[in-house]
Amino acid sequence: MLNDRDLDEVLEICDREPVTNVFVSSRVRAVGLDPGRLGAQMWGYTESGRIASLCYCGANMVPVAATSAAVAAFADRARLQGRRCSSIVGPAEAVGELWALLAPYWGRPREIRARQPVMTISTAPLVPPDPLVRHVRPDELDTLLPAAIAMFTEEVGVSPIGPDGGASYRARVAELIRAGRSYARIEDGQVVFKAEIGAVTPLACQVQGVWVPPELRGRSHASRGMAAVVTEALRSVAPLVSLYVNDFNAPARAAYQRAGFTETSMFSSVLF
Repeated sequence: MLNDRDLDEVLEICDREPVTNVFVSSRVRAVGLDPGRLGAQMWGYTESGRIASLCYCGANMVPVAATSAAVAAFADRARLQGRRCSSIVGPAEAVGELWALLAPYWGRPREIRARQPVMTISTAPLVPPDPLVRHVRPDELDTLLPAAIAMFTEEVGVSPIGPDGGASYRARVAELIRAGRSYARIEDGQVVFKAEIGAVTPLACQVQGVWVPPELRGRSHASRGMAAVVTEALRSVAPLVSLYVNDFNAPARAAYQRAGFTETSMFSSVLF
Protein backbone atom coordinates (compact mmCIF):
# COMPACT_ATOMS: atom_id res chain seq x y z
CA MET A 1 0.00 0.00 0.00
CA LEU A 2 1.37 3.40 -0.99
CA ASN A 3 1.64 6.50 1.20
CA ASP A 4 2.51 10.18 0.90
CA ARG A 5 6.17 9.38 0.21
CA ASP A 6 4.98 8.00 -3.13
CA LEU A 7 2.91 11.07 -4.03
CA ASP A 8 5.13 12.42 -6.82
CA GLU A 9 5.36 9.04 -8.56
CA VAL A 10 1.61 8.49 -8.28
CA LEU A 11 0.76 11.88 -9.77
CA GLU A 12 3.29 11.40 -12.57
CA ILE A 13 1.57 8.13 -13.52
CA CYS A 14 -1.89 9.72 -13.34
CA ASP A 15 -0.83 12.70 -15.46
CA ARG A 16 0.25 10.48 -18.36
CA GLU A 17 -3.47 10.05 -19.15
CA PRO A 18 -5.14 13.05 -17.49
CA VAL A 19 -8.66 12.30 -18.75
CA THR A 20 -8.65 8.59 -17.98
CA ASN A 21 -7.22 9.16 -14.50
CA VAL A 22 -8.96 12.41 -13.57
CA PHE A 23 -10.96 10.92 -10.70
CA VAL A 24 -8.01 9.29 -8.96
CA SER A 25 -5.71 12.22 -9.67
CA SER A 26 -8.26 14.67 -8.28
CA ARG A 27 -8.65 12.71 -5.06
CA VAL A 28 -4.90 12.31 -4.55
CA ARG A 29 -4.20 15.97 -5.28
CA ALA A 30 -6.86 17.01 -2.78
CA VAL A 31 -5.86 14.89 0.23
CA GLY A 32 -2.73 12.86 -0.54
CA LEU A 33 -2.31 9.11 -0.12
CA ASP A 34 -2.96 8.57 3.58
CA PRO A 35 -5.86 6.07 3.64
CA GLY A 36 -7.64 7.92 6.43
CA ARG A 37 -7.81 11.12 4.40
CA LEU A 38 -8.17 9.48 0.99
CA GLY A 39 -10.98 7.20 2.09
CA ALA A 40 -9.28 4.44 0.15
CA GLN A 41 -6.10 2.45 -0.17
CA MET A 42 -3.74 3.05 -3.09
CA TRP A 43 -1.95 -0.06 -4.23
CA GLY A 44 1.16 0.07 -6.37
CA TYR A 45 2.71 -2.49 -8.69
CA THR A 46 6.43 -2.11 -9.27
CA GLU A 47 8.59 -3.01 -12.23
CA SER A 48 12.38 -2.61 -12.18
CA GLY A 49 12.15 -0.92 -8.81
CA ARG A 50 9.67 1.76 -9.85
CA ILE A 51 5.91 2.05 -9.48
CA ALA A 52 4.41 1.18 -12.85
CA SER A 53 0.69 0.66 -12.13
CA LEU A 54 -1.82 1.72 -9.50
CA CYS A 55 -5.15 0.62 -8.11
CA TYR A 56 -7.39 2.93 -6.09
CA CYS A 57 -9.45 0.84 -3.68
CA GLY A 58 -12.24 2.66 -1.87
CA ALA A 59 -15.96 2.90 -2.57
CA ASN A 60 -14.83 2.46 -6.18
CA MET A 61 -12.02 0.18 -7.33
CA VAL A 62 -10.15 1.97 -10.12
CA PRO A 63 -7.13 0.52 -11.96
CA VAL A 64 -4.64 3.10 -13.25
CA ALA A 65 -2.10 2.35 -16.01
CA ALA A 66 -2.60 -1.30 -15.11
CA THR A 67 -0.73 -3.89 -17.15
CA SER A 68 -1.95 -7.48 -17.24
CA ALA A 69 0.68 -8.43 -14.66
CA ALA A 70 -0.43 -5.59 -12.41
CA VAL A 71 -4.10 -6.54 -12.81
CA ALA A 72 -3.28 -10.09 -11.72
CA ALA A 73 -1.47 -8.82 -8.63
CA PHE A 74 -4.29 -6.40 -7.76
CA ALA A 75 -6.87 -9.16 -8.21
CA ASP A 76 -4.97 -11.44 -5.84
CA ARG A 77 -4.90 -8.77 -3.16
CA ALA A 78 -8.55 -7.86 -3.68
CA ARG A 79 -9.59 -11.51 -3.50
CA LEU A 80 -7.78 -12.01 -0.18
CA GLN A 81 -9.15 -8.78 1.26
CA GLY A 82 -12.71 -9.39 0.14
CA ARG A 83 -15.00 -7.00 -1.71
CA ARG A 84 -15.26 -3.60 -0.08
CA CYS A 85 -16.18 -1.52 -3.13
CA SER A 86 -19.56 -0.80 -4.70
CA SER A 87 -18.11 -0.74 -8.21
CA ILE A 88 -15.07 -1.43 -10.37
CA VAL A 89 -14.66 1.33 -12.94
CA GLY A 90 -11.99 2.47 -15.36
CA PRO A 91 -10.41 1.61 -18.71
CA ALA A 92 -12.43 -1.15 -20.33
CA GLU A 93 -9.56 -3.56 -20.95
CA ALA A 94 -8.18 -3.39 -17.40
CA VAL A 95 -11.63 -3.59 -15.79
CA GLY A 96 -12.50 -6.59 -17.95
CA GLU A 97 -9.32 -8.43 -16.97
CA LEU A 98 -9.75 -7.56 -13.31
CA TRP A 99 -13.35 -8.71 -13.17
CA ALA A 100 -12.55 -11.97 -14.98
CA LEU A 101 -10.14 -12.81 -12.16
CA LEU A 102 -12.45 -11.68 -9.34
CA ALA A 103 -15.80 -12.97 -10.63
CA PRO A 104 -15.36 -16.52 -9.25
CA TYR A 105 -14.89 -15.10 -5.75
CA TRP A 106 -17.00 -11.98 -5.54
CA GLY A 107 -20.29 -13.35 -6.81
CA ARG A 108 -22.74 -11.99 -9.34
CA PRO A 109 -22.70 -8.20 -9.77
CA ARG A 110 -25.85 -6.13 -9.99
CA GLU A 111 -24.92 -4.99 -13.48
CA ILE A 112 -21.98 -4.88 -15.90
CA ARG A 113 -21.72 -1.88 -18.21
CA ALA A 114 -19.04 -3.06 -20.57
CA ARG A 115 -18.99 -0.08 -22.94
CA GLN A 116 -19.03 3.47 -21.59
CA PRO A 117 -17.52 5.91 -24.09
CA VAL A 118 -15.27 8.60 -22.63
CA MET A 119 -15.96 11.93 -24.32
CA THR A 120 -13.87 15.10 -24.26
CA ILE A 121 -13.89 18.70 -25.44
CA SER A 122 -11.20 21.39 -25.24
CA THR A 123 -12.55 24.03 -27.60
CA ALA A 124 -15.64 26.24 -27.74
CA PRO A 125 -18.93 24.28 -27.91
CA LEU A 126 -20.67 23.79 -31.23
CA VAL A 127 -24.04 25.09 -30.01
CA PRO A 128 -24.92 28.33 -28.20
CA PRO A 129 -24.69 27.99 -24.41
CA ASP A 130 -27.96 28.22 -22.52
CA PRO A 131 -27.75 31.68 -20.89
CA LEU A 132 -30.01 30.55 -18.04
CA VAL A 133 -27.60 27.85 -16.81
CA ARG A 134 -25.68 29.18 -13.81
CA HIS A 135 -24.02 28.17 -10.56
CA VAL A 136 -26.47 26.74 -8.04
CA ARG A 137 -26.73 28.84 -4.88
CA PRO A 138 -26.42 27.25 -1.42
CA ASP A 139 -29.99 28.28 -0.59
CA GLU A 140 -31.21 26.22 -3.58
CA LEU A 141 -30.04 22.87 -2.15
CA ASP A 142 -33.57 21.70 -1.39
CA THR A 143 -34.63 22.58 -4.95
CA LEU A 144 -31.70 20.74 -6.52
CA LEU A 145 -31.69 17.67 -4.29
CA PRO A 146 -34.80 15.90 -5.70
CA ALA A 147 -33.36 16.29 -9.21
CA ALA A 148 -30.01 14.94 -8.05
CA ILE A 149 -31.70 11.94 -6.45
CA ALA A 150 -33.75 11.29 -9.61
CA MET A 151 -30.62 11.52 -11.76
CA PHE A 152 -28.64 9.14 -9.54
CA THR A 153 -31.46 6.61 -9.37
CA GLU A 154 -31.99 6.68 -13.13
CA GLU A 155 -28.27 6.49 -13.92
CA VAL A 156 -27.03 3.99 -11.34
CA GLY A 157 -30.17 1.92 -10.91
CA VAL A 158 -30.44 2.33 -7.14
CA SER A 159 -31.40 5.25 -4.90
CA PRO A 160 -28.63 7.22 -3.19
CA ILE A 161 -30.79 7.39 -0.06
CA GLY A 162 -29.22 4.71 2.11
CA PRO A 163 -29.45 3.72 5.77
CA ASP A 164 -28.61 7.29 6.80
CA GLY A 165 -31.76 8.62 5.17
CA GLY A 166 -29.80 10.35 2.43
CA ALA A 167 -27.71 12.54 4.77
CA SER A 168 -24.37 11.64 3.17
CA TYR A 169 -25.70 12.18 -0.36
CA ARG A 170 -27.21 15.51 0.65
CA ALA A 171 -23.86 16.52 2.10
CA ARG A 172 -22.09 15.63 -1.14
CA VAL A 173 -24.55 17.66 -3.23
CA ALA A 174 -24.15 20.58 -0.83
CA GLU A 175 -20.36 20.29 -1.00
CA LEU A 176 -20.38 20.61 -4.80
CA ILE A 177 -22.65 23.65 -4.57
CA ARG A 178 -20.34 25.33 -2.05
CA ALA A 179 -17.35 24.57 -4.27
CA GLY A 180 -19.00 26.30 -7.22
CA ARG A 181 -19.07 23.08 -9.22
CA SER A 182 -22.86 22.61 -9.46
CA TYR A 183 -24.70 24.12 -12.43
CA ALA A 184 -28.39 24.26 -13.26
CA ARG A 185 -31.19 26.01 -15.04
CA ILE A 186 -33.96 26.54 -12.52
CA GLU A 187 -37.33 28.00 -13.51
CA ASP A 188 -40.20 28.59 -11.06
CA GLY A 189 -38.65 26.18 -8.58
CA GLN A 190 -38.14 23.41 -11.17
CA VAL A 191 -34.76 22.11 -12.29
CA VAL A 192 -34.77 22.15 -16.10
CA PHE A 193 -31.14 21.08 -16.49
CA LYS A 194 -28.40 20.15 -14.02
CA ALA A 195 -24.79 18.98 -14.07
CA GLU A 196 -21.79 18.97 -11.76
CA ILE A 197 -18.05 18.99 -12.18
CA GLY A 198 -17.09 16.11 -9.94
CA ALA A 199 -13.33 15.78 -10.40
CA VAL A 200 -10.80 18.50 -11.12
CA THR A 201 -7.06 18.57 -11.80
CA PRO A 202 -4.90 21.24 -13.44
CA LEU A 203 -5.07 19.18 -16.66
CA ALA A 204 -8.71 18.08 -16.91
CA CYS A 205 -12.09 17.99 -15.24
CA GLN A 206 -14.96 15.51 -15.37
CA VAL A 207 -18.65 16.39 -15.67
CA GLN A 208 -21.15 14.16 -13.91
CA GLY A 209 -24.80 14.12 -12.94
CA VAL A 210 -26.18 15.51 -16.18
CA TRP A 211 -29.99 15.42 -16.06
CA VAL A 212 -33.09 16.89 -17.66
CA PRO A 213 -36.59 15.97 -16.40
CA PRO A 214 -38.14 13.32 -18.67
CA GLU A 215 -41.03 15.58 -19.66
CA LEU A 216 -38.61 18.28 -20.89
CA ARG A 217 -36.26 16.10 -22.92
CA GLY A 218 -35.87 16.56 -26.66
CA ARG A 219 -35.83 20.36 -26.44
CA SER A 220 -32.04 20.92 -26.59
CA HIS A 221 -31.79 21.59 -22.85
CA ALA A 222 -29.02 19.00 -22.50
CA SER A 223 -26.83 20.10 -25.43
CA ARG A 224 -27.14 23.82 -24.69
CA GLY A 225 -26.84 23.25 -20.95
CA MET A 226 -23.67 21.25 -21.50
CA ALA A 227 -22.38 24.02 -23.77
CA ALA A 228 -22.85 26.45 -20.87
CA VAL A 229 -21.03 24.14 -18.45
CA VAL A 230 -18.18 23.58 -20.90
CA THR A 231 -17.78 27.29 -21.57
CA GLU A 232 -17.48 28.05 -17.85
CA ALA A 233 -15.28 25.02 -17.15
CA LEU A 234 -12.79 25.91 -19.91
CA ARG A 235 -12.73 29.48 -18.66
CA SER A 236 -12.20 28.85 -14.98
CA VAL A 237 -11.66 25.16 -14.14
CA ALA A 238 -9.45 23.16 -16.53
CA PRO A 239 -8.27 23.18 -20.17
CA LEU A 240 -10.05 19.92 -21.02
CA VAL A 241 -13.58 18.79 -20.10
CA SER A 242 -14.53 15.11 -20.04
CA LEU A 243 -17.32 12.75 -19.11
CA TYR A 244 -18.27 9.13 -19.67
CA VAL A 245 -21.66 7.84 -20.70
CA ASN A 246 -23.38 4.48 -21.16
CA ASP A 247 -23.22 3.33 -24.77
CA PHE A 248 -26.93 2.46 -24.71
CA ASN A 249 -27.89 6.03 -23.78
CA ALA A 250 -28.19 7.23 -27.37
CA PRO A 251 -30.00 10.52 -26.57
CA ALA A 252 -27.29 11.59 -24.11
CA ARG A 253 -24.46 10.67 -26.48
CA ALA A 254 -26.15 12.62 -29.25
CA ALA A 255 -26.62 15.66 -27.01
CA TYR A 256 -22.97 15.64 -25.99
CA GLN A 257 -21.88 15.28 -29.60
CA ARG A 258 -24.06 18.22 -30.62
CA ALA A 259 -22.36 20.27 -27.92
CA GLY A 260 -18.96 19.36 -29.39
CA PHE A 261 -17.76 16.38 -27.36
CA THR A 262 -15.94 13.58 -29.17
CA GLU A 263 -15.45 9.98 -28.06
CA THR A 264 -11.81 9.32 -27.19
CA SER A 265 -11.63 6.06 -25.22
CA MET A 266 -13.76 3.43 -23.48
CA PHE A 267 -14.56 2.74 -19.83
CA SER A 268 -16.33 -0.20 -18.22
CA SER A 269 -18.11 -0.50 -14.89
CA VAL A 270 -19.02 -3.48 -12.75
CA LEU A 271 -21.74 -2.47 -10.29
CA PHE A 272 -22.52 -4.34 -7.07
